[in-house]
Amino acid sequence: MRITADVEAAAFAVLLGNLLTTRTQAITTLVGPLHGMAYLVVLAAASVASSAASTGARWRAAIPEAGGLLASRRIHIRTRGSQSLTRNAQEG
Repeated sequence: MRITADVEAAAFAVLLGNLLTTRTQAITTLVGPLHGMAYLVVLAAASVASSAASTGARWRAAIPEAGGLLASRRIHIRTRGSQSLTRNAQEG
């Protein structure tokens, strides 16, 4: 999910840069669908992730442009925290 979130953010940056500078139709035609598909994959990945339900990552993934990065970070923090709790329980 992290890779797709990065692709979504990079595609948005390219689209925004194109809008603010040259407004080249070819860039919009190529990068626009890439951004849309990356957004849909982020939504699907967040809805399938088991750790996303309790953390609110699903709602964060629905935010256009930056939602994938926010959801990915939230899931990573949640899984890292649960792994340390499991390790502590096994040691204790």
